[in-house]
Amino acid sequence: MDYIEVAHSYKRYKMGDTTIVANNDVTFNIKQGELAIILGASGAGKSTLLNILGGMDTNDEGDVVIDGNNIAKYDVRQLTTYRRNDVGFVFQFYNLVENLTAKENVELASEIVSEALDAEQTLKDVGLEKRINNFPAQLSGGEQQRVAIARAVAKNPKILLCDEPTGALDFETGKQVLQIIQDMSRKKGATVIIVTHNAAIAPIGDRVIRMRDAKIEKIEENNNPKSIQDITW
Repeated sequence: MDYIEVAHSYKRYKMGDTTIVANNDVTFNIKQGELAIILGASGAGKSTLLNILGGMDTNDEGDVVIDGNNIAKYDVRQLTTYRRNDVGFVFQFYNLVENLTAKENVELASEIVSEALDAEQTLKDVGLEKRINNFPAQLSGGEQQRVAIARAVAKNPKILLCDEPTGALDFETGKQVLQIIQDMSRKKGATVIIVTHNAAIAPIGDRVIRMRDAKIEKIEENNNPKSIQDITW
């Protein structure tokens, strides 16, 4: 079943007298429970697309159907409800609240939905059982990213969107973080999308969507995704 169906989507930005086309006639589908990789160089339109899928931005033309609902037609209130109830976000630079503990950062997200997971247990699941009451400044980069993942996961989201989640991490920590994200798809059944410029990550995905110059260049289905332990960069 296709959980995500994007058809002929355009996103344009005005820069003075210049119009920049960030997404140019973008069309693709992603099945429920898949781990999809959106791959491309900086400026290819990946993050714009992710923000549209997550309801943080809106497209100018085309359809963005998520779980049977065309969010391209949503008003501001509907998009807010969609973001709150259905979407978990993981960003490259964590976006944690510095004066809150790891547990409190996770609770920020879990408190806004009705079927949230337990904050402490979610932190334990990402290997932070000894860091639950630490503040972000007391955590390494990899630990902060795990808190950010736990915060997204605690919402028990239908769709998990990850924007360069390993970009600020070293190799080994990056692989640990990818394993947690992959498990959301393999073990929890969430539909997971990772945006990255790192082609070495592509083999772990069920589907790889390659973007170039605001367009979809190629879509590849992978029937035998690699284990996280089998990739290197």
